Amino acid sequence: MEFILQNLNAQTGSFLAILGAAFGFFLAAMGSSKGVGLAGEAAAGVVSEDPGKFVPCMVLQAMPSTQAIYGFIITIMILGKINANLSLEHGFILLFAALPIGFVGFLSAIYQGRVAAAGINMVAKRPEEMVKGIILASMVEVFAIFALLISILLINNVG
Repeated sequence: MEFILQNLNAQTGSFLAILGAAFGFFLAAMGSSKGVGLAGEAAAGVVSEDPGKFVPCMVLQAMPSTQAIYGFIITIMILGKINANLSLEHGFILLFAALPIGFVGFLSAIYQGRVAAAGINMVAKRPEEMVKGIILASMVEVFAIFALLISILLINNVG
């Protein structure tokens, strides 16, 4: 009976870790999709009026995509921790380790998309101000980086 409970514990730990890996990526990627979409809508309007502004608009539009990359990194790190003997406790830790990048990545990507869209509108009127638009959008990125670091620290607690 003890063997069955221990085996069930390991399977549940692995399931929780896989669930965390999925949450970490899917939430961050959904936020990135929304943020890139918001900025893309603004970029399409600007580029339709002035095709020469494509590159600055594309740079600003791409900025919210980094949260999906962060979620992907966390997913790979979590999957690397899964083994046949993963305890229930470690499974929970890995599940919770994915939540910072999942939730913060989701929200920060959307807000970064909004700021990037505003930067794109700024580029429409004053193309020389593109760097200011990038700096403003980068301020939102800082919170995604903090969430990435917290997720990494939590994952590293699993031996």
